[in-house]
Amino acid sequence: MNTQLITLIANIALTLSVLVAVIFGIAQMKSAERDRRERMTLDILRGFQTKEFAEMLRHTVFATFPTTREEWLTRCVDDQVRFLQFTQQMENMGLLLAEKFISIDLIDRTLGDYVVQMWKKCRPLILDIRENNDDPFLCEYFQWMAAQIEKRMQEKPRKPFFQTSRTAV
Repeated sequence: MNTQLITLIANIALTLSVLVAVIFGIAQMKSAERDRRERMTLDILRGFQTKEFAEMLRHTVFATFPTTREEWLTRCVDDQVRFLQFTQQMENMGLLLAEKFISIDLIDRTLGDYVVQMWKKCRPLILDIRENNDDPFLCEYFQWMAAQIEKRMQEKPRKPFFQTSRTAV
């Protein structure tokens, strides 16, 4: 064997090694991303199952929200805290959705129109606080998430799972 042939074989082997390493690395990254997304989905679902979340849902559905910051500040501290907690939870979910840590399917299937309706209910107060406190970023991800869900519901309305499922239990 001459040295050129040995060099050629070594270069091919090296190239194949690099190619296999790149493919393996990409597969590992995709697997890690999938695992991260699954963990985030499970964490969100666990959060939905708490008594505290159920109380917050009930409160937000039946509460009358103020429309201005001044009116909000006249509310009792418990109401102010509930509103802050609720908007922060919606903001965090919107951020997770925007950063693709969770899927829009998760939000659509678990909360759906509730997100849209609650944004509409909170909107006057949030916009007033944004304007009067010079805080254009307040609840920006909550607003964006509600718009995404509303758009999805209009463009791709889904049927309930029990009407579309083909698998028998």
